[in-house]
Amino acid sequence: MIKLKGTYTAMITPMKKNGAVDFEGFRKHVKNQLKAGIDGLVPLCTTSETPTLDEDEEDKMLSIIMEERAAYKKSSGKNVPIIVGTGSNNTRDAVRYTQRAKEAGADAALVVTPYYNKPSQEGIYRHFAAVSKVGLPILVYNIQGRTGTNIATDTLARIADLPNIIGVKEASGNINQMADVLAKVKAKHPNFAVLSGDDGLTLPLLALGGDGVVSVVSNLAPKEVKAMVDAGLKGKFDEARKAHFRLLPIFKAAFVDGNPTSIKYAMNLKGLPAGGVRAPLVEVNANAKKVIKAALTACKL
Repeated sequence: MIKLKGTYTAMITPMKKNGAVDFEGFRKHVKNQLKAGIDGLVPLCTTSETPTLDEDEEDKMLSIIMEERAAYKKSSGKNVPIIVGTGSNNTRDAVRYTQRAKEAGADAALVVTPYYNKPSQEGIYRHFAAVSKVGLPILVYNIQGRTGTNIATDTLARIADLPNIIGVKEASGNINQMADVLAKVKAKHPNFAVLSGDDGLTLPLLALGGDGVVSVVSNLAPKEVKAMVDAGLKGKFDEARKAHFRLLPIFKAAFVDGNPTSIKYAMNLKGLPAGGVRAPLVEVNANAKKVIKAALTACKL
């Protein structure tokens, strides 16, 4: 079973001016990430604007990322994990998307708590039980701010007992809950990965014994985020803390006017393939642009 540790990029989807997916831009973005030495890639997630992508676009993106991963493995000898977002608020669709990811060659799936329906804790457990039967390693994604429902730690402990559950992307924003997950779930399952879903909480989580981050900011600065995480994982907290405070302005600015709108604007400023966003998302406002520009200057990015 795959063991997750390090920095994983929640991939943006580059767009052309007419709103079409920029597939060559996506290919370039994947190449840039691999060249930077990122530990893993997470396509078709929230940051990818997956709710506005159709399945043909998703299939083409999966094909591109698998091709580039294979080429990189051939040239470097390194196998970079691909963790595909397969979540849905329809359990049958989540199972189907996870099966598609498995057939495409994904190493794992990122499965978010069902959103909008607001299922009970028992409903959440049964959702993950169904997805786990596909046979692809599953990274649970807990983000109450987007789903309306928090996965209680006791429920996560039950989910962790299921086959093929390999960890959690913890984006509750609650460091106390993260600590409880480490104490109650990881203590029982040492290979269960606890990854931060918030760039700004990565260092505190590492200090508690966490395993890394599924990062938005690493779209823009993969080497810098990875250096911070690697230092923390090695116990070099003076070095990690220095890196954290250097990146703190962009950790904040990356969400100043939503995600992925803010990180895409920052990437465009740096000449990276990003482009615009699809409705209902819109370009960041004028004040946010100032904040993002100032953050890039402060971080020396």
